[in-house]
Amino acid sequence: MMRTLLLLPFLVSLLHAAEKPNIVLIMVDDMGYSDLNCWGSELETPNIDSLAENGLRFTQFYNSARCCPTRASLMTGLHPHQTGIGHMTREDAPDAKDNIPPAYAGNINDSCVTLAQVAKSAGYATFMAGKWHLAGYNQEDWPLQRGFDRFYGTIAGAAHYFHPEGWRSVYDGNQKDTELKSTTDRPYYTTDAFADHAIQYIEDNKQAGDKPFFLYLAFNAPHWPLHAPDQELAKYRGKFDMGWDKLREERFKKQKELGLIPANWKLSPRDAAVPAWDTLTPEKQAECSLRMSAYAAMIDRVDQKIGDLIAELKKNGQFDNTLIMFLSDNGACAEGPLLGDGDPIADRAAGKPSFNPVLGKAWANACATPYRLYKHFAHEGGANTPFIAHWPARIKPGRDWFREPAQIIDVMATVADITGAGYPKEFAGHPILPIDGVSLTAAFDGKALDRKSPLFIEHENNAFVRDGDWKLVGRNVTPASGLKPKKWELYHISEDGTELNNLAKQEPDRVKQMSAEWQKWADRVGVYPKPAAKK
Repeated sequence: MMRTLLLLPFLVSLLHAAEKPNIVLIMVDDMGYSDLNCWGSELETPNIDSLAENGLRFTQFYNSARCCPTRASLMTGLHPHQTGIGHMTREDAPDAKDNIPPAYAGNINDSCVTLAQVAKSAGYATFMAGKWHLAGYNQEDWPLQRGFDRFYGTIAGAAHYFHPEGWRSVYDGNQKDTELKSTTDRPYYTTDAFADHAIQYIEDNKQAGDKPFFLYLAFNAPHWPLHAPDQELAKYRGKFDMGWDKLREERFKKQKELGLIPANWKLSPRDAAVPAWDTLTPEKQAECSLRMSAYAAMIDRVDQKIGDLIAELKKNGQFDNTLIMFLSDNGACAEGPLLGDGDPIADRAAGKPSFNPVLGKAWANACATPYRLYKHFAHEGGANTPFIAHWPARIKPGRDWFREPAQIIDVMATVADITGAGYPKEFAGHPILPIDGVSLTAAFDGKALDRKSPLFIEHENNAFVRDGDWKLVGRNVTPASGLKPKKWELYHISEDGTELNNLAKQEPDRVKQMSAEWQKWADRVGVYPKPAAKK
């Protein structure tokens, strides 16, 4: 009897190994590098923190620096330009007279296959809830037409959290949700609705036969507009009265204490355009503090709903053999006026525009701690995201930070690997472009990644090459200037992760070699020419 009991955990682990794991991919929107408690903040994010503590934490995981280019790479494993989303989506289908290159068509094309299509080929049920942002009005490229069995969310890049409407409406499948029934005892709120629909999909799948499932939960929070529920907003009122300067210092100190960043790194200077907090009037300080409180409250609510999702998995006995991956689509968002704009309370009402209020560059600079620059940019503040992988059946708890560079294109390689689907050469009669990413399973097992080539990105002429500890990064990189050294900055990231000591002049040969590699990559994936203006 005792021998049987001793063997039982081993037999259970073998059974789990033989079962295909469920996969839950969670993305948040416009969250800064330091905004999670486990990445240095003062916010309450206990559920995400638990995934990090008991999973694997990547310190250098690169996205594509903006909403839909990142989503294009995440969903397909290709670089954004290869999918047709080299810049942004288009609401209308491109016309031949628009003279737009295929890399900038604005809808994902037939040269790519989605994570859902790959998982489905391996027998998975596929669900999505949240922000799609990979197509315009053309439903051929909406979630149900690109491999998902069920979908509830937005097609557009932003929406009112309490009263989504118009093109920024919420859709149930291919139909607009005109009722917007709350899934809680509170008013309708997209964060709640997206998570609760995802949970319902899992429950329905369990009742229908418990197929392995792939779930993509893409929260629109904390993307503008800054709309937070009353309870969470009340929790954070007054907590940011110390201002952005003090907040940056406190987060930077905590990041070092956590071991997230080395002791020798320096905090990047406050953005030159941002005024010192102490120079603001008390009235302006109160106004700005409230916006940051709303932003924090939105992230807090996301964490609570992730907790509900985890509880569902545990209730179903699915938690141990579910790979949960968590990340942000880009760095902190500095769009809009310097100090932010709008009223986080008054602007929640129905009929208010779905672009106010916004956080602004001053707080975004703090959210990006320890880095500089923001969403849109290829510098660390724009393109480096927290990434967490949690899978009790495979990833041992108590692991140290994983410090090798990884990239969003690696997610497709990982899903193709662990589902057993492999990555196809053609799909639905169309040839599929090969992917550059590598499976992250080596990291899950405590090994180095099997990467043979550098990492590259480009968005709006912001670009980088990451090769080992070296990072070549530039702004205003164009076809005529891509090989000109003056457009590039060079950093040794392990020593200077906050990109303060530009070594380009000291290392001209390295700049020449890395910029040539970037140009070759740009030509291959179709980075240029940029879209022509519509006549």
